[in-house]
Amino acid sequence: MTKVAVVFHSGYGHTQRMAQAVAEGAGAELVAIDAEGNLPEGGWDTLAAADAIIMGSPTYMGTVSWQFKKFADASSKPWYSQVWKDKVMAGFTNSATMNGDKLSTLHYLFTLAMQHSGIWVGTGMMPSNAKAAQRNDVNYIGSSSGAMATTPSDASVAEMLPGDLETAKQFGQRVAAVAAKFRG
Repeated sequence: MTKVAVVFHSGYGHTQRMAQAVAEGAGAELVAIDAEGNLPEGGWDTLAAADAIIMGSPTYMGTVSWQFKKFADASSKPWYSQVWKDKVMAGFTNSATMNGDKLSTLHYLFTLAMQHSGIWVGTGMMPSNAKAAQRNDVNYIGSSSGAMATTPSDASVAEMLPGDLETAKQFGQRVAAVAAKFRG
């Protein structure tokens, strides 16, 4: 069985909800980075044992949260011994505005994956970009690099759009399917 881990930080709960949707699609284990930027007990072991690692962070000021950055810096230990080499890797993010510089966050996650000698997987989804498109369509934001969601700054977690959460779920399914092919 393919093992997938979703490692993420969430400041206000929106990215956690997105992580849950990704994990649901991938059949993955969640590894939450806490408010101090640390992994839970056994978190590093979970990531080492995974066939795929899906990373998630809110987009704050055009990049990952400082808590996620602390985790990324701490990943230099598995980097040094190439523990994550050839693992399938992917990323997702959420911000309050439609653009919100989310691509910068995905680039950060991609760069981290490449430094770990990982194999990056994008969404594999066509954008919902016809005149008839609705905000709740899958991949309405139109990302190819990783899953993106937009949640207004005054919206609760319960108000996250079903289309964004379905995009996250389908993204998780894709990453798990690609990881299964690599696992062979």
